[in-house]
Amino acid sequence: MSPLLVSNQTSASLDTDTILHNLSLLLTSSQRPALTRPASNASEHFKPKIIQTHVNSQEPGETENPPDAAALDPNPLRIRCGPSCGSDTRLFALCSESETKVREEAGDVQENNEKRRKKEFKLKIHAFFKKNHKQENRVQAADDNLECVEERQQEQEEEELLENISRRLMVQEEQLFSQDTPSEQEQDQLHKDFEALIVQVWITINNTFIFSTPQQLKVLKSAVAIIQGQEEQDRRWAGCVDGPAPVWRPQKCVSTHNNLLQNMVESRLKEAVGHDSGEPSESTWSPVKKEVFRLGKCVKKDLLAVVKVKDCYPPQMDIINLYAGLYHQRFSSRLADLAVSDLGTDDCCYVLLWVNHCYPCEILKHKELDGKVKAACLGSLLLPETLNQLEEQYLTGKQDKVKLWLQTVLKTEEQSWMNGSTPKIVDAFYYSPLAVDVIQIIDGSLSELSHVIRDQSKAQRVTQHLEAFLISYKKRVEEFVKGNHWNVIPVVKAQLACEEQLRDYVTGTGRLSEEQRRQCLHSLSALRDCGYSCFTCPIHAQLKMCCSQLWTPVWLDGSLPVIDALLDFMSQQLTDLADLQPVCRQSLLHIVYESVVLQYVRKMMKARVKIEENAAQQIVEDAQNINDFFSERGCSGSSWLSEMLCSIAEILRLKDPGSVQLEMAFLAQRFPDLSDAHVLALLSLKTGLSSSDVRSIRRSVAENRSTEGSANRGPLFFSKVKVRWINAAINQMGVLTSACQNPK
Repeated sequence: MSPLLVSNQTSASLDTDTILHNLSLLLTSSQRPALTRPASNASEHFKPKIIQTHVNSQEPGETENPPDAAALDPNPLRIRCGPSCGSDTRLFALCSESETKVREEAGDVQENNEKRRKKEFKLKIHAFFKKNHKQENRVQAADDNLECVEERQQEQEEEELLENISRRLMVQEEQLFSQDTPSEQEQDQLHKDFEALIVQVWITINNTFIFSTPQQLKVLKSAVAIIQGQEEQDRRWAGCVDGPAPVWRPQKCVSTHNNLLQNMVESRLKEAVGHDSGEPSESTWSPVKKEVFRLGKCVKKDLLAVVKVKDCYPPQMDIINLYAGLYHQRFSSRLADLAVSDLGTDDCCYVLLWVNHCYPCEILKHKELDGKVKAACLGSLLLPETLNQLEEQYLTGKQDKVKLWLQTVLKTEEQSWMNGSTPKIVDAFYYSPLAVDVIQIIDGSLSELSHVIRDQSKAQRVTQHLEAFLISYKKRVEEFVKGNHWNVIPVVKAQLACEEQLRDYVTGTGRLSEEQRRQCLHSLSALRDCGYSCFTCPIHAQLKMCCSQLWTPVWLDGSLPVIDALLDFMSQQLTDLADLQPVCRQSLLHIVYESVVLQYVRKMMKARVKIEENAAQQIVEDAQNINDFFSERGCSGSSWLSEMLCSIAEILRLKDPGSVQLEMAFLAQRFPDLSDAHVLALLSLKTGLSSSDVRSIRRSVAENRSTEGSANRGPLFFSKVKVRWINAAINQMGVLTSACQNPK
């Protein structure tokens, strides 16, 4: 026999693993083949050697002799007795050399068969327990279903019982008081029955916020019907003049119901204040913020719960607005008490947030409450005088905070410049966090203010600090640039990126007044010009020197490549812009592009020579080379400069006065700042035009300028080109300036 652990415990108390283990051992023992032993030595092999121990019976001081280890079998059969075995335990050791020998001869084949049988048996046992487990689940589910059915039946019986009791009591009441002399004992008993019924009704009403199942809602509806029935019975007894009314009439159930709701609301709000709302960040809130949040959360939760039970009440009771009025009154009363206390700026802001935004917008206009709650009848949670006081307190505190925050940002940035620090490089471009910090301060304050303050025009009290900040910011940058610090170029590159971000915010936000926006953009333009001057000043000096060779004979015959030399110089100067933000780099290239064309046109209009046809072709080639140079470096949106030069070249090339007149009128439409002086300056460069031709062209340009021009107008350009010397040119042509104004 194989070893098997036998216990006096019942199988119900054993776990599944123990049962599987014991059953597998049992199966293995029963399937093991019988062993053949030699007959001659059978008595010797199976003679048991008994080792007896006396547990708890050994005398003090005696030493128990240990058993002989050689006499014990390596695999003894151990029998563990339960409590009924007494205090003595016997260990039987059975030694069998023949059994051991036969086992060794069985070999691996027997072991493999045993392993296979064990595996099959374990699978059977697992299937058995799985089947039993499913049966247990089905039994448990049946029990649960039975309990649910019993609960529903109990609720239905309770509903029917309440209505039946109410009807029966009212019938008894009418029968009793229809008698000439109603029994006092019967009156007392009926009075007690009515009281018991009404108490049950109030218990049901008090459980309104825990009802969720359809059957529970039916019970609530039944209780409301009883209230309505008792109210109707009160009216009938009030109109009865034939005899005395019962002492319990009128019951005034509706009035009592409303008082009960008021007590429920007060109790629930009081309980909500004392309980944790479950918000993770609530531990860092002030006591005022905690209380207001918990009150508001309870109001929202309960009003949404009332929507679910509104069908239990008749429409004339208007239960949603009844509850809404009670919660509004209680919430308003508590906020009024908090408002007169010494609130800090943050607490004041939070109270205003709930009064002006959260309560009217997120609760009363909730999708399940919007249109059902008469918000206009409820009004504001605080009186106008109290609201004005809180809003003024909030605005004053917010202004001080915004001013302090902006000053701190600028001071920190300026200290980093003066300490010789180089701005960080983010995504291969110089970057400063100043613009992001400023925008977050202003925009965050305005967003908060939009939910806290009723009159949004008061937001200008905050945005005025942005205007003052930009003026100070511009001055600090100008002073730093004048100081010739070694890190001026990296710092300016970072500040140009900040200027672009601030400009986008100022032009994009609609929360600034027009005057504030104009002042802010003026400061930003001055800041940008200061930054760009660090790069354009060296170019301007070289530009004047190169353009001085324009309109000279060597330029006219093409022997001196003036523009090519200028572009080579600018290519060297602009290689240091790789770490400037792309938007800023493109804006800077546009400024340089426009500066080159301006200098080119200025030199043209100051020329004292007549233009030949080859000179017009040279202008076209120069315009194309300049445009290609800047386009290759990412300057897009500036091609109108090249088109304007080509249009001037076309005017200078044409011989026919009518064609010149049309081209000049087209140029005036594209550029509305093309003045009469500019027209005369261009015409003075041409040959073959008579005085009458000049007058006709000037008149045509003036007439076309007075009408609505083309929608494809270019930006202002010619207003930057001064032509004070034009009177001398006019005298040389023999044309009076008044001829155009008073034509004959």
